[in-house]
Amino acid sequence: MSAPVLTIDGPSGVGKGTVARVIAQQQNWHLLDSGAIYRAFALAVDSRAIDITDEDALEKIAQNLELTFKTHEDSELVSVYLDGQDVSKKLRTEQTGEMASKIASIGVVRAALLKRQQDFAVSPGLVADGRDMGTVVFKDAKFKVYLTASSEERANRRLKQLQAQGHEGIISQILAEVETRDKRDSSREHSPLKPAENALIIDTTNLSLDEVIAQVSELVKA
Repeated sequence: MSAPVLTIDGPSGVGKGTVARVIAQQQNWHLLDSGAIYRAFALAVDSRAIDITDEDALEKIAQNLELTFKTHEDSELVSVYLDGQDVSKKLRTEQTGEMASKIASIGVVRAALLKRQQDFAVSPGLVADGRDMGTVVFKDAKFKVYLTASSEERANRRLKQLQAQGHEGIISQILAEVETRDKRDSSREHSPLKPAENALIIDTTNLSLDEVIAQVSELVKA
């Protein structure tokens, strides 16, 4: 591995993305949002009207995915461009997330996108967040973290996020979606969601964002 890597894995709604962005800024390291790669891939598949059972077509799209990330000095947000178009807002919809979760369970897709993710590990360092960063993509990472939280807490966080964006949500429906995605991610044949053996596990259910960031920062500094 050419540069130090911090992996941050965990299910949806545990704050992986925010923690990863803050730590990357603190360390002046590069950032990899692997979830955005799978979501962008899902959008590419959808825009081409490809059947997700057509593994040959999926593999070809994955190998030729035109995807770029653009960070902004005055914002924590990262813009994602697919085929030259800014798809940042589309990436964060529930529909895209559901489709990405289903596609991510397909072995040929994960294999095709593996090398692309590993190429992000360049000097001075990388913070990579996802579901299999520490167990598969960066097995030899120097620092590994696994964030978790109760499904009820994560559903509540998602509801607040939707409301802040001006959308409505039904908590029982959101909770069901969270639990369904958890089961699919943790039971899939290829790269199931689980903590790496040597990962620092942090339950964020009753922790503030600052408290979580402090623990992860201490791991890297130590």
